[in-house]
Amino acid sequence: MRWFILTLAMFAASPSFAANSAVRDAGTIDVGGVTYRLGNIDAPAPDQLCIDDHADSWTCGADARDQLVGLIGGRDVRCEDSGLDATYKKWHVGICTAGDDVTSLNKLLIRQGFAVNLASAAQPKFGEDEAAAKSNRRGLWKGCFVAPQEFRAGRKDGALLGGACRTDKDREIREVLFPQETAMPSGCAIKGKYALRARVTGNIGIYHLQACRSYPALTNPDRWFCSEDDARAAGFRKAYNCRPFTRQKS
Repeated sequence: MRWFILTLAMFAASPSFAANSAVRDAGTIDVGGVTYRLGNIDAPAPDQLCIDDHADSWTCGADARDQLVGLIGGRDVRCEDSGLDATYKKWHVGICTAGDDVTSLNKLLIRQGFAVNLASAAQPKFGEDEAAAKSNRRGLWKGCFVAPQEFRAGRKDGALLGGACRTDKDREIREVLFPQETAMPSGCAIKGKYALRARVTGNIGIYHLQACRSYPALTNPDRWFCSEDDARAAGFRKAYNCRPFTRQKS
């Protein structure tokens, strides 16, 4: 089996609009002016890479996002609000459905294998759906990946999941999943870098806008973000050398 890194361009990572909603990523959606993180699931970020069943690098985060857009299919989305998100208080947690569907988007993403179950062992909200996706090697499970929350935290030693993981290729797999240089997803130009000094403010990293003096020199970001909200929700703070926005005079 071949194990190598393919330099791939990320596809369509900017928000995609449905009738009354906009998809930020596979696990986050704007509905009626409220941003919901889909509850009880963990979906890959737009910049996450996985390995497919042919042992090639795969832009699984972008594909997972496209799956959510397809599941909505341009229909209106409704969300049952479960309260504020524990990580980012500006967002809410929701169980969301599209059109006349009675099955939630949360559950459908798990069924298709493009998200993992986050419910506890005592309350496996989508446990059976995940088990079926895993046994049938659907979506992420067809190849090899790290849990999305492990990727977002930069845990390169996280457990490898999926039907194509090989213990004798552990190092090569991790080099693919956490490459030194990652292609920028379309529309996601904010650079993120993990930094110990960010922990002083309770963060895990620092994000750099194009208006930041540090932006050009940061040639190997650890993460790419589509908006400042996305960066803050991931635990990153803004670089202190960013120039403030000033409105141009007419």
